[in-house]
Amino acid sequence: MHYCRGLECVCDIALNLVSGYLIEGVIIADIMANYELFIERVKDIHKIGAIQGHLGWDQETIMPAKGGKARSEIMSWLAKEQHSRITDDGFATMIAELEADETLDDDQRANIREIRRRYDKAVKLPSEFVAEFALARSQALVAWQEARADSDFAKFKPHLAKLISMTNEKIDYYGVESTRYDVLLDEYEFGMKVSDYDPLFDGLKSKLVPLLQKIMAAKKVTPDPTLPSELTFPVESQTEFCKLVSSATGFDFEAGRMDASTHPFSAGLWPGDTRFTTRFDEKDPFSCLYAVMHETGHALYEQGLDANHSFTPRGDAVSLGVHESQSRFWENQVGRTPAFWKVVLPWFKEHFPESPDWTPEELNKIANCVEPGFIRVEADEITYNLHIMLRYELEKKIFNDNLSVDEIPVTWNEMFKEWFGIEVPEDRLGCLQDIHWSMAAFGYFPTYTLGNLYAAQLLDAMGEELGDVDDIVESGNWQPMLDWLRAKIHQEGSKFTPSELIHNATGKPPTPQPFINYVEKKYGELYNL
Repeated sequence: MHYCRGLECVCDIALNLVSGYLIEGVIIADIMANYELFIERVKDIHKIGAIQGHLGWDQETIMPAKGGKARSEIMSWLAKEQHSRITDDGFATMIAELEADETLDDDQRANIREIRRRYDKAVKLPSEFVAEFALARSQALVAWQEARADSDFAKFKPHLAKLISMTNEKIDYYGVESTRYDVLLDEYEFGMKVSDYDPLFDGLKSKLVPLLQKIMAAKKVTPDPTLPSELTFPVESQTEFCKLVSSATGFDFEAGRMDASTHPFSAGLWPGDTRFTTRFDEKDPFSCLYAVMHETGHALYEQGLDANHSFTPRGDAVSLGVHESQSRFWENQVGRTPAFWKVVLPWFKEHFPESPDWTPEELNKIANCVEPGFIRVEADEITYNLHIMLRYELEKKIFNDNLSVDEIPVTWNEMFKEWFGIEVPEDRLGCLQDIHWSMAAFGYFPTYTLGNLYAAQLLDAMGEELGDVDDIVESGNWQPMLDWLRAKIHQEGSKFTPSELIHNATGKPPTPQPFINYVEKKYGELYNL
């Protein structure tokens, strides 16, 4: 739909929307402020985003290599088109007039609040910059895939340099109140700043590092069980097993699909089409399993959003931190428990008949093995947040301290050696492992830790209302947990801010203490601390 700034261009459309509101030929409500017209425009903007998401999924999964150039151009055009629609002067007028309308309900106000926030940012960015940035990101993704496969940072370096440069330009457009990195953090979790994350991470580190040291000492006395090195787990069997687990959580494969990609991800494209990916290691089925459970958690959130608000902010997930709470809940609070393995062990034996005659407790111990490792997405719950903190500190260095692109690999490796005690042998296991920088998603990583904290708090609240969660998991009927999350989180969309949503769901404001209690109890029992 074309939207003109002049009233006369939209009269025919608007009259259909406000029929019955004419008195003596005078339109009582300003047509451009009419909520229905506003929401139609919002839906058009969201549909462009859905198309971008679909093309992005395709690019990461099945797009032929030679399609990259044209795909980048198309993504650039779509970004520019979406930007032009949200920054139009007429749209700004709609927003301002609706903000003054006291007759709107809470759902409508949520849409206006979120669109206002997006408009205020978008209007600061030139249209050509938006198009160029989208083009650079699409090109960088292709380069990153090749660089990661070859463990060759040089192939990704010029693209990363451009994305960092353009991100700094974006920061300048937005304006800086405190630190430059704050601007990026706010994009992924509204209102969060370095001044919020620094004490949070310091507090977590002060608890996690001593706990890790105790665990590593216990491991010297009683080593963890491991997967036999001679075993292989065929990709086809992993696929079937993981789909079975995903279905058991409640994922609807008639409204979604699972595919393979370089880096696991989830994409809620539009109602009835939610997709996630995983990757495979024939020597380690847990790599695929927990990637699937993580991404299924994201996908369940997308499938659970209120369809009555599709293509509007009210029908969107509220934040990445909350999104990560859903993925980490299913991956860890459900998937890394003896109760889980009591349910899925028969499925595991069926699909991997050559595996040893493990007990649920043995498989759970393997799944929860604490061991400093290179790969974030395969990290245990104790070291995972240290991975996030490392990336957070590195991004602070890049944007607040002007760390050069040339220095990134060596700085990463030095920090990793200091924090984890092991040498990074190649960039594929270091600064090239994550997809986020190829998407210019600087500031994203801290939301994973927020997700861990939110998930633990939700677990406590769920237990108070439904009874022992382990008992529910062991029953094999996981629907009550999904129903609870549907009502408390998914269906609410962006009606509330992230902190309000967690407070409403749990009866308490967000706090790290439930997570600390959770890991200390869980790993204290696992390692007899």
